[in-house]
Amino acid sequence: MLNSTSGRPRAGDTTAGRARTGLLVVGSFLLVLYVIEIINTLMQHSLNGVFGLRPRSLDGILDILTFPLLHANLAHLFSNTLPLIIFGFLVLLSGLRVFFTTLALSWLASGAAVWLIGGLRVTVGASGLVFGLLAFLLVRGFFNRNWWQILLSVVLFLSYGGILFGVLPTVAAFISWQAHLGGAIGGVLAALLLRSPRAGTRAN
Repeated sequence: MLNSTSGRPRAGDTTAGRARTGLLVVGSFLLVLYVIEIINTLMQHSLNGVFGLRPRSLDGILDILTFPLLHANLAHLFSNTLPLIIFGFLVLLSGLRVFFTTLALSWLASGAAVWLIGGLRVTVGASGLVFGLLAFLLVRGFFNRNWWQILLSVVLFLSYGGILFGVLPTVAAFISWQAHLGGAIGGVLAALLLRSPRAGTRAN
């Protein structure tokens, strides 16, 4: 978009502008997570029992909106911090609409998967969002037929592809593979929904 007075791109529409916005948004989100975790720690993690996601319970449906904001402990939050920074920042380079759409679909799909097929434990943590953002970055280039995005997906797969085993139920009993799987599905849906219009058309 051009500035109507100068004819130059607005600051937020440049790569540098999006990078600054990305750092601000991701940093603000992580700040919220750490503030909540500090409060939760002081309360001996009693918030997890109230706002953590309880599968297949009617009041647990509302917990879909809160469970990614809580963590089992600081170490749990630390493990999600770097992936959220990297993947969130890379998605934000495509704009706020893309980021919030991907985040929302990953959030809801992750929660829906836990609510429908989760175990008996209360589930907390933002790892479903991590899987959603990563899945979006891995597949969007193929939907958009964009070679730069495909190259990025290859680099990310080589660097972080190992965490995708987290969608399998046999990896570890203490992680919620349901949240990971649901988040990844949400990320793929976001990539499909947000694909470039020209990628879906073909000249006769």
